[in-house]
Amino acid sequence: MTKRPQPLRVALLGPGVVGKKAAQLLIDEAAELGARVGRPLELAAVGSRRASVEGIDQALLTSDLDALVRRNDIDLVVELIGGIEPARSLILAAIEHGKSVVTANKALLARHGAELFAAADAHGVDVYYEAAVGGAIPIIRPLRESLVADSVTAVMGIVNGTTNYILDQMHTHGVTYAEALADAQKLGFAEADPTADVEGHDAAAKAAILASLAFHTRVTFDDVACEGISSITAGDIAAAKEMGCVIKLLARCAKADDGSVAVGVHPTMVPLEHPLASVSGAFNAVFVELEWADKLMFMGPGAGGRPTASAVVGDVVTAARNKVRGVAGPGETSYNEPNICDPGRVSSRYYLQMVVQDSPGVLAQIATCFAAHDVSIQAVRQVPAGPDAVHEAQLGIMTHTAPNAQVRALIAALETMAEVDEGVRVLRVEGE
Repeated sequence: MTKRPQPLRVALLGPGVVGKKAAQLLIDEAAELGARVGRPLELAAVGSRRASVEGIDQALLTSDLDALVRRNDIDLVVELIGGIEPARSLILAAIEHGKSVVTANKALLARHGAELFAAADAHGVDVYYEAAVGGAIPIIRPLRESLVADSVTAVMGIVNGTTNYILDQMHTHGVTYAEALADAQKLGFAEADPTADVEGHDAAAKAAILASLAFHTRVTFDDVACEGISSITAGDIAAAKEMGCVIKLLARCAKADDGSVAVGVHPTMVPLEHPLASVSGAFNAVFVELEWADKLMFMGPGAGGRPTASAVVGDVVTAARNKVRGVAGPGETSYNEPNICDPGRVSSRYYLQMVVQDSPGVLAQIATCFAAHDVSIQAVRQVPAGPDAVHEAQLGIMTHTAPNAQVRALIAALETMAEVDEGVRVLRVEGE
């Protein structure tokens, strides 16, 4: 009689929305997953601070997470707790005890990824994190493995479903930011405290991960220039429509002319002909530009229990296959020295909007100010400032590509002009 091979045993930490779906997938599809791995795959324990969790067998639960990650009968650890601690300490303990790790923790990876990858390399185990960026979208593995023969020139994407839903509602249905946010919270797309999403922090963590992979250097959360969407108005949305664009919160990572890496998250006008412009609702998409493969786009559900659990368990299968073969997968490839571009030197097109006096010579004075700061005008849009405005006009100016520092200096100068009656609003514009 053929002896049944010993199962690979998985410990899951954090049975939240994603964790419960991952546990369900591991249990319901155990036979199929085991066939793909080459050995049975078994959910052996679930670490939770709660005494009971709906949908999880009580016999699997343990509140001693530190002991769980050190157990000799555990082969793989799935960390879905989120945050920095205790997730960081638990992952390091698991690695030090010879266990490969799967995580969806973008905040931790964006701040302490180098430490985790170094520990995994030292102990010959894996750290997989496909679900950390874009939910079910396969973007980490393509950058880490499939595209390693090519050179990435830029990565940009919509990597936060909450903000994309809000902006899409404002654009499509003409609602205000506050109304769209309330709707997103009602539907479960936004948390009660939406700060991490709407102020761009979540997207910034993901941008740091993408930039590290794309440019083989260590980029952390603190390296990312970050701006959220909470100040976007109906007027901004209308201006974007007039200019043939839609506003998206874009994470953008690119090589500057001097080889440094520019990484930022900003609300951006995206021309309607660009593939990212059509990404609606809570969907995510990542657009990659390469020297040889040209342009690729990856799109799909960026959040949610089932899609994210699919990515998590996909990583579990990959890590388990490596365990069966006695190998570790590709580790960190950060062979380039960190060289982060000063945000002031990052170039983009911009759209500036202001209320000005509607009198002869004003436009010429505005144009002179632009020229003095070496910012070239591409297009001008002028409309009445409003029914209550007397002798005023709303001026919208699209620039050619210019460094951020020059544009900021230009805005400061414009706001001192007597002819400019209100503060200048500014949005980046994607494309040449």
